[in-house]
Amino acid sequence: MSSFELFAALLLLAAIFGIVNHRYLHLPRTIGLMAGSLVLSVIVILVDRSVTSVDLRQWWEDQVASTDLPHVFLDCVLAFMLFAGSLHVDMDSLRAQKWTVLSLATIGVLLATGLYSFGIWLIFAGAVPLPWCFVLGALLAPTDPIAVGGLLKDAGLPPSLLAVVNGESLFNDGVAVVVFAVMLEWANGQTTTAAMICLHLLTEAGGGIALGLATGYVAYRALHLIDEPALELTITLALVTVTYSVAAAMHVSGPLAVVVAGLLTGHRSTRLAMTDTSREQVIMFWDLIDQLLNAVLFLLIGFALLSVEISRALLIAAALGIGLALVTRLVSVAVPTALVHLRRLPKLSGIAVLTWGGLRGGISVALALTLEPSPYRGALLAVCYAVVVFTILVQGLSMPILVRRLYRPTAAPR
Repeated sequence: MSSFELFAALLLLAAIFGIVNHRYLHLPRTIGLMAGSLVLSVIVILVDRSVTSVDLRQWWEDQVASTDLPHVFLDCVLAFMLFAGSLHVDMDSLRAQKWTVLSLATIGVLLATGLYSFGIWLIFAGAVPLPWCFVLGALLAPTDPIAVGGLLKDAGLPPSLLAVVNGESLFNDGVAVVVFAVMLEWANGQTTTAAMICLHLLTEAGGGIALGLATGYVAYRALHLIDEPALELTITLALVTVTYSVAAAMHVSGPLAVVVAGLLTGHRSTRLAMTDTSREQVIMFWDLIDQLLNAVLFLLIGFALLSVEISRALLIAAALGIGLALVTRLVSVAVPTALVHLRRLPKLSGIAVLTWGGLRGGISVALALTLEPSPYRGALLAVCYAVVVFTILVQGLSMPILVRRLYRPTAAPR
C-alpha cells in the first residue's frame, strides 16, 4: 500500500467513525475518532489471535515501517498543526502569562522528565535501564498542543488560564523533543551531561524562536504588499514549509520556529496586513487543515495499539505509570507556578486545571514509534500508549466537568 492509499484509507475511516459518532455516540469529535480506531484495533488483535492464517498486526507494522508514519508526522504534519493552533492564541493573555508559560515549558518539562524517569525505573524494578527510563520520561513530559487545543477549546476556561494551557502545550513540545534526542543519545551509549543538555536547549530552542521571528516578519511584510486571498494563502503555506525546512537544515527547533511564526501571523499579519475577507478565508482554510489533520492523528493514536505488545507485567507497569504521570504532572506544574505565581489566576484552581489538563497525544506516540528495535522498546511503547489513552479518554472527557465545578459563576474565589 502506498502512502497515498494509506492516507485515503484513513480518511475513509475518519468519515465512517465520524458519522457513527455524530449519529449515536455524541462524543467530542476527536475522542470519537480515537475510540473508533481503538475498537477496530482490539478487533484486529482478537482476529489475529483466533485465526492463525491471518497476521493483520504484522501487516500494520509493515505499513508503519514502509510509509515511515512517525517521521511523516514529526517532520511534516506537525508543522501544519502547530501553525494552525498558534493562529488562535490570544496574544494579549499569553503576554500577561509569559513567565508562567516559560517556566512550565522549561523547568516543568525538565522536572517532569526527571521525576517520571526515576519513578518508572523503580516500577520496572531495574528491568529497564535508567537511561531508557529517561527516554520514556522525555516522551511523556510534554503536553500535546493538538490534543489540548482540540479537546479544551470549548471547555469554558477563563481566557488567562486558557492562554497558559495553550501556550505551554505549544512551546513545551519543542523543549521536550530536544531533551528526548539527548536522552536517546545517552541510552545508546553516548556521553551526555547537564551542561550538554542546557547547551542543546539554548541553541535549538533559541535558534528556533529567532528563526520563527525572522520568517514570520518576512511573511508579514509580504502580506502587507498584496490584497489577494489566494496568494495570501500561498504565502502562509510557504511560511510553514520553509520555516520548518530551514529549521531542520540549521539544526534548530522546527516546532518552536513554526509556533512563533504562527503567533506572529495570527496576532499581527491577520490584523494589520489583511482585509476582513482575506483574514476570514485564511483562518477558515487553516481551521479546515487543523480539523482534517486532527482526524487523521487521533485515528493513528488509536491504531498505535497494534504496535504494543500486551502482557500481564506490562499491564501492571502501564497502570502504575498512569498514576505516576499524574503525580509528576502535579509536581511539575506546582513548582514552576510557585516560583512565578499564576498572575490573576486562582492558584489552586489553576494548578488543578493545568494538572488534569496535561493531555499527552500524537507527539508522544510518534516519538515512541521512532525508537529502533531494542529489548526495551516494547515496555516503553506500552507505558507511553497507556498514559496517552488515559489522558485523552479519561482526563479529556472529564475536563469540562472539572472546569464547570471550579469556575461556575457562583463559586467563591480562591
